[in-house]
Amino acid sequence: MPSTDTPTALGFHMPAEWEPHHATWLGWPHNASDWPGKFALIPWVYGEIVRALAPGEIVRILVNSAVHERQARRVLERVGVDAARVKFFRFPTNRGWTRDFGPLFVRRAAPPSRPEIAIVRFQFTAWAKYRDWQKDARIPERAAATLKLRLFRARAGERDVVLEGGSIDVNGLGTLLTTEECLLDPAIQVRNPGLARRDLEAVLRDQLGVANVLWLGKGIAGDDTHGHVDDLCRFVTARTVVLCRETDPRDANYRALEENRERLRGMRLEDGSKIEVVDLPMPGPLYFEGQRLPASYANFYIANRAVLVPTFNDPNDRVALGILAELIRDRPVVGIHAVDLVWGLGTIHCLTQQEPAPSLQ
Repeated sequence: MPSTDTPTALGFHMPAEWEPHHATWLGWPHNASDWPGKFALIPWVYGEIVRALAPGEIVRILVNSAVHERQARRVLERVGVDAARVKFFRFPTNRGWTRDFGPLFVRRAAPPSRPEIAIVRFQFTAWAKYRDWQKDARIPERAAATLKLRLFRARAGERDVVLEGGSIDVNGLGTLLTTEECLLDPAIQVRNPGLARRDLEAVLRDQLGVANVLWLGKGIAGDDTHGHVDDLCRFVTARTVVLCRETDPRDANYRALEENRERLRGMRLEDGSKIEVVDLPMPGPLYFEGQRLPASYANFYIANRAVLVPTFNDPNDRVALGILAELIRDRPVVGIHAVDLVWGLGTIHCLTQQEPAPSLQ
């Protein structure tokens, strides 16, 4: 039986990314091992991201110390960011991939006079791969305490449930996308050993207000997370997804993406209707020091006044930007150069986490 004190039972749900934000959370870069040999370039890419975000919403930036904050302020000042639009939080982190360890926000509209935002805290274990995650795992609790928001702890029985924000995508009406490779693989980067599909679906239902969980298969080549959905398939409206498509049968991504396309054809939304699937191209394979990188246009971020899309000096950059501009017409689509950024094995969506506005008004 569902619990009576879960976010869903109390009327909360996770809004879609395109719904109004109060803020975007971002962890300022500091871990040079994420971008070996390229770290000096990365703060400037962050500066461009913040400059695109700040006109439409507050940007909440996590920093490790006063010195780290001064470094960030210098970059932001030089690229022309309005300092009044940026709020710093001295919350130490292990890395900067805020999508995965940052607070997952849920919202409820009732009672109408008092809309409420809360945080769901899933456990974070660095993609079940790295040992240094303890600072990152504290961020949801620290955010809730600082913002004075209710904190829900996602559990299955007596155990905390592990989930990264990049492993899910929602349409805000009750449907969630994820992958079997990430959440159900029994041997590689195992997040929740012993929890079955139905157990995870129950947790997602109770914590995020979803009734319909759609399982894709595998993620893209080079993905250090082992199958995050935000590199391959994303909602752009409540009824439409973009799905990456590889046209070269010899490419490592071809088969997995075609299999995901077949799955989507048979899937239905929360109301029983079909999903509109729009192809999003892949850039050509991108390598650095012999390593395949998870370059994908699907790692875009929908902010209040812009859609930020990673670009890779590839002929398909323009094609991808055009497709997204046709699908998301109420805000401009902006390309962010991500050839250096993706050496960290993630790009724009991986770095950001939306904090919804309390009300749609």
